[in-house]
Amino acid sequence: MKNRRQQPLTMQQPLMTWLSAWSSAFPFLAPPDDGSGHLPGKEDKEATAGAPTAGSPTDGSPTFAFPFPFANPVQDAFDYGIDAMQRWVLFLDVLRRRGDQFIAHAEKGKPPVLSFPHEVLIDGRKLKRPCNYMLLRILPDPAVGTDPTKRPFVIVDPRAGHGPGIGGFKPDSQIGAALRAGHPCYFIGFYPEPVPGQTLADVGEAEAFFIEHVGKLHDDAEGKPCVIGNCQAGWAVMALSAVRPDLMGPIIIAGSPLSYWAGVKGQNPMRYLGGLYGGAWLSALASDLGNGRFDGAHLVGNFEKLDPANTYWRKAYNLYASIDTEAERYLEFEKWWSGFFLMNGEEIETITDELFVGNKLTSGGIVRNGRRLDLRNIRSPILVFASFGDNITPPQQALGWILDLYTDVEDIRAHEQTIVYNLHHDIGHLGIFVSGRVARKETSEFVENIDFIDLLPPGLYEMILQPKDPNVPGADLVAGNYVTRFEPRTLDDIRGLGGNTPEDDRRFATVARISEINKGLYATFARPLIQAAVTEPFAEWLRLTNPARGQYYLFSHLNPFMAPVEQMADWVREHRRPASAENPYLKAQKRVSDEIVQGLDRYRDARDGAVERLFMGLYNAPLLQALVGLAAPGEEARPPHVRDEAFDALVEKRMAEILARVEEGGLREALVRVLIHARRGEGALDERAFQMLRKIREEYPEAQHLSVDEFRAVFREQVFLMLMDEATAMTALPKLLPNEKDRKEVMALAERVLEASGPLTPDQRARLRQVEALLQDKEERIDAEREPPLRVLPGPPGSSTGKSSLAKAASEISKTERRRRVARAVKAK
Repeated sequence: MKNRRQQPLTMQQPLMTWLSAWSSAFPFLAPPDDGSGHLPGKEDKEATAGAPTAGSPTDGSPTFAFPFPFANPVQDAFDYGIDAMQRWVLFLDVLRRRGDQFIAHAEKGKPPVLSFPHEVLIDGRKLKRPCNYMLLRILPDPAVGTDPTKRPFVIVDPRAGHGPGIGGFKPDSQIGAALRAGHPCYFIGFYPEPVPGQTLADVGEAEAFFIEHVGKLHDDAEGKPCVIGNCQAGWAVMALSAVRPDLMGPIIIAGSPLSYWAGVKGQNPMRYLGGLYGGAWLSALASDLGNGRFDGAHLVGNFEKLDPANTYWRKAYNLYASIDTEAERYLEFEKWWSGFFLMNGEEIETITDELFVGNKLTSGGIVRNGRRLDLRNIRSPILVFASFGDNITPPQQALGWILDLYTDVEDIRAHEQTIVYNLHHDIGHLGIFVSGRVARKETSEFVENIDFIDLLPPGLYEMILQPKDPNVPGADLVAGNYVTRFEPRTLDDIRGLGGNTPEDDRRFATVARISEINKGLYATFARPLIQAAVTEPFAEWLRLTNPARGQYYLFSHLNPFMAPVEQMADWVREHRRPASAENPYLKAQKRVSDEIVQGLDRYRDARDGAVERLFMGLYNAPLLQALVGLAAPGEEARPPHVRDEAFDALVEKRMAEILARVEEGGLREALVRVLIHARRGEGALDERAFQMLRKIREEYPEAQHLSVDEFRAVFREQVFLMLMDEATAMTALPKLLPNEKDRKEVMALAERVLEASGPLTPDQRARLRQVEALLQDKEERIDAEREPPLRVLPGPPGSSTGKSSLAKAASEISKTERRRRVARAVKAK
């Protein structure tokens, strides 16, 4: 490194002049003079390793004599002043690099900001119904590769203002977790500008085509593609699965809002904004001002307003305070954050009218091509990941749809749905997707246990992660650093998270109707005039002057005042002298920053409180509710749960068909029944038992021809049999295992699976003895389930009508099946 005295005089003169004046005023504090007439430098010291801090004996900076036995405040002030000025120059340089990065990324067409090599498989702009979406194949490391037998993962990124890439813009991400586990990986992204005339229905068709194509590429995989929907892509994936139930395997929706009115008073103010703005007409206005296209920068601005402390101070201060280590991470994130994308007006208006304000996704209010969108049609297991620290999609909005659609867990089982949720305690909305800590823990465990989730019996579960203890039984069966278990839950557990009262729902329903009125008034009187006046150059000018973009242009090379910053930053990096961490002025700086953050947080809390009170007072007015038709007797804010007799009939037929096959099957069906019987009443399901099942499957080559989807169907049928009539199902075991060898093998396998999670409990041993006695044709009564059986038929709980009709139907179906088998045998002869 060059010595400062070798630099041009213009660089040294201001500092030397200041030091000379200081020495004249306070001679006893002057820097020591070695007789050479220059300040001590590094060439006058012995060479030392590392970067010294300002004020240290070897850093080459002036030191001031101090006769007192405590810290020299003048020296600390001098060190801090040098450090602060240097950090300010480096901070400006990072902003300059950020602005230039923003311009360069836009010139390249804003490609996905993925950190993994990839190739475009399908360009949605070339489809029969074109849209600006694309399917990418993630190219794995050739030295590692992927396992062709494992199900592929498809990550769908949100189109919520930013560009694609949040699911994989760094190694510790959703894509990284899937690749490390050996899964083939694909990514659904989009181009910056929509195809003229494209609609959400076109996007849904394209996504269905992409996922179907991935499934065909991996016909030999053990399971259909697992689809991850991030944020706004979550509701799109759920809607697609409801329309095409056979299209995909397990669904993971991360930070995805599905019940838009839900929340907790005093915590989730964003849901009130639609009411205070008068509904969804503003999205129509913004689209018209954009000449038919909506600028995603508006959505980003709304997001940033939620946390003014972070937007206006904390994010920039953290960069300034840690400028030596945070620059690259900051620029990496800003590359994605600054990629503003456009949407067609029809797309954003559909989203705001039917989802954000209308909340029609879970109420059956969305109808397309004569078909009602009903999330209860989904047959894929659903894993919901949310966080209590998420102020965009709180747990109530991520899970409230369950309360909207189902009356109890039996209702979930009747629809053969498996719903799993995992709640993080504090991570923010963006952290759900970009946090390396989340990717290494939750995301990795989701990937590792995806096949287990696919096999879970229908019901509602919470996914619990516990650090793995290498000394516990079955620790060698767990691949990751955590042991996963699935705890059965009820709808009361979801209600316990908090939510709306009926009065709150009525207020939001009032907002929805006011929104329809205002939207109609705008479309009738204002829209024709605005559309006639707005031209594309004017719309482009509005986009360029949006403050969200202006901040990047302001600090880029386009600003002539930023021209000397790069050279100054290079000089500062060459002569960097950070202050000591114990510097009192540095600590004072941190305290001042904390006070600024607290002040902005107090402003936010006061603002949010005022917004909530205004909303509650305005939309609680009886007159306003009466004017929109919500005060009439019997008028409900939400559609009530209506019993579908046609669906009940289908369920009855389905359950009767299953019960008719109670004596059909072999070793596989018998093992499932024995395991369910032995574990009855224990609740939680441990991943170690599933890993043991997988290990046993690998030991039996004849069992490997059965895919995960086929085994899932077998497993679920046995679960329903045990739920409906456990005693009959267990009594039929000798017919499923006619020879002694199979009977002994089933009991040995059952013990192996049960012991994978720990030693057998006394209850488990007692139930296994019952099964052994039954298989040995001894007089042993099977202790069946004492709780009420699964209620999937019409009639109130405890009614015998449904059970008798089910038994009768099962008997008739069984007789019909026997006649068909006899007829087929005679024909074969």
